[in-house]
Amino acid sequence: MMRIVLFLATNVAIMVVITIVFSVFGIGGTLQANGVDLNLNALLAVSAIIGMTGSVISLAISKWSAKRAMNVHVIENPQNQTEQWLISIVERQAKAAGIGMPEVGIFQTPEPNAFATGMSRNNALVAVSTGLLEAMSADEVEAVVGHEISHVANGDMITMALMQGVVNTFVYFFASIIGHIVDRVILKNEQGHGMGYYITQMIAQVALSFLASMLVMWFSRYREFHADAGGARLAGKEKMIGALRALQRAHTPEDLPGQLAAFGINGGGAKKLLMSHPPLEERIAALQK
Repeated sequence: MMRIVLFLATNVAIMVVITIVFSVFGIGGTLQANGVDLNLNALLAVSAIIGMTGSVISLAISKWSAKRAMNVHVIENPQNQTEQWLISIVERQAKAAGIGMPEVGIFQTPEPNAFATGMSRNNALVAVSTGLLEAMSADEVEAVVGHEISHVANGDMITMALMQGVVNTFVYFFASIIGHIVDRVILKNEQGHGMGYYITQMIAQVALSFLASMLVMWFSRYREFHADAGGARLAGKEKMIGALRALQRAHTPEDLPGQLAAFGINGGGAKKLLMSHPPLEERIAALQK
């Protein structure tokens, strides 16, 4: 709850700062002088509602959508030794991390992967793939589970959803301003919104979203290092390094949809700015240090 309050407070604080900056530099007056009749305070409020609503709803239904998207079999009554062992590992690590017992699930895919999602630290889902259980040793699976439990304990799903909401807020805000300027100043539309506004705003949202995603992906990479460190604390550093090396030996898995790509591998090189995960060699090096 505190994390949500802090992010909402941050959102409000940034809105206040933008209002002050626009006022000090007379940006609102400049826009009006050029025929852009735009209420910046109202636009900020509307942008916040639009930007945050989608992220909050996505977070609220994250477990429900994850189960269906990945066809997750939630283990309620363990049917075999593997399921019983997996439950015991999650239970032990959740207790050590100070969180409520998450739901535990398995999803069918030959690729080694895992994810954690949920609305809060005490209402989460941790799921691993059949490929991970088959390709990795017990120690390596334990480390992967520790990584996911750390994501839950760190509140990463909440943080990422709220951060995306803040980013969406200001993408919509600035895209709307650009649309208004083009519509009023360049196309000389004096009443209502013409097609120039809607087309320009849509293009601006795409361009600004692309730039903003670099910031979101930077934070995503940052949180992966912390989850690796958490996995090392819960399962052991060598086990965590072993799990990452096992992923290096495997083929690059297909990206899981949205925030489900919690332990996946992504490309490198110029793609790094849009990677949700750091290169495996960097994660291993960080743990070794």
